[in-house]
Amino acid sequence: MKGKAAVLVKPYQFEIREYPPPPVEPGGILIKVTASGICGSDLHYWRGEMKPMLSGKPGPVILGHELTGVVHTLGPGVTTDSRGLPLKEGDRVVFPYFFPCGHCYNCLRGEWNHCPHRFRFRASVEEYPYCNGGYAEYFYLYPGHFVFKVPEGLSDEALTPVNCALSQVIYALHRANLQMGDAVVIQGAGGLGLYAVAAAKERGAGLIISIDGVKGRLELARQCGADHVIDINELKEPQERIARVKELTGYRGGADVVLEVVGYPQVIPEGLDMVRKGGVYVEIGNIWPGSNVTFDMSRVLFNMTTIITTAHYDPWILSVAVDFLERTKDKYPLTRVVSHKFPLEQINEAFQQAEWLGRQQEAQVTRAILVP
Repeated sequence: MKGKAAVLVKPYQFEIREYPPPPVEPGGILIKVTASGICGSDLHYWRGEMKPMLSGKPGPVILGHELTGVVHTLGPGVTTDSRGLPLKEGDRVVFPYFFPCGHCYNCLRGEWNHCPHRFRFRASVEEYPYCNGGYAEYFYLYPGHFVFKVPEGLSDEALTPVNCALSQVIYALHRANLQMGDAVVIQGAGGLGLYAVAAAKERGAGLIISIDGVKGRLELARQCGADHVIDINELKEPQERIARVKELTGYRGGADVVLEVVGYPQVIPEGLDMVRKGGVYVEIGNIWPGSNVTFDMSRVLFNMTTIITTAHYDPWILSVAVDFLERTKDKYPLTRVVSHKFPLEQINEAFQQAEWLGRQQEAQVTRAILVP
């Protein structure tokens, strides 16, 4: 048996190849991928801004980490998902895209998302196992990995970004300790930003402000629960946007929590100035090397701002995210976060369409998914 995979051979170029899936070990699971998303980090790899080799030797690589699928083969000993629900071949599932080892210092402290070995999946296609990326027909879950069965009522369009974008922002709001009635500013209304708006609303935020430069995204942000939106094409200067946030937050003097999901380091000083005294700034978007920024640390100090960085999440968050989607599927237009669908063979076209750099005003793709 072989499966198709889209291999990134150099910046801006994928090739469709075939690879045999690995034998399924006791405790392992082979997934038949039904949909895989194009995340912002995948665009960074595609452009060559980031090196995809985080483990193993350099070489062509299968990207893709936002994905969902069905159980193709259960390894010996696997009878339930991570919540104890019966699991069988053919069941639809989601799973964290990173693989904590379970034995290092961080894992033993329960800090699964801090595991230094968690990127075992991102290796050259010349290394075993070959099913190490979501842009393929098969994806291998190592023995003992977390996996969650999903309700039949949720579409692949809803589920594909769950194990990255949605879980990431839910975990970020959890770490920020967002309280009922808090004022929240979300810098960016792409996939993560739209999920953050809805998740903040469900946590009880009293005021949500979304900032972006694409009108379609801002309209979706309103539909997801934003009370106010700020269009950077109308308020062009950072000081104008900061003043608007101060006006909207009134007596607070700024937001209790500000989340950065734009991915431009230059928005960080602006976001820090939107936080109230004693508030929290959450950094999520600037994931690539060279994301340098300069700001006045004394202002952060005297404002007593807590800065939280969030990368990945504790595995239990994924189960929470699925429950959130099921509970709110008729409340928010979150399935519209995925705006375009492409066959795997059209991956080069899909990435070209998903590219937003330099053409934010014309951007029509909020999130694109590939279907093997």
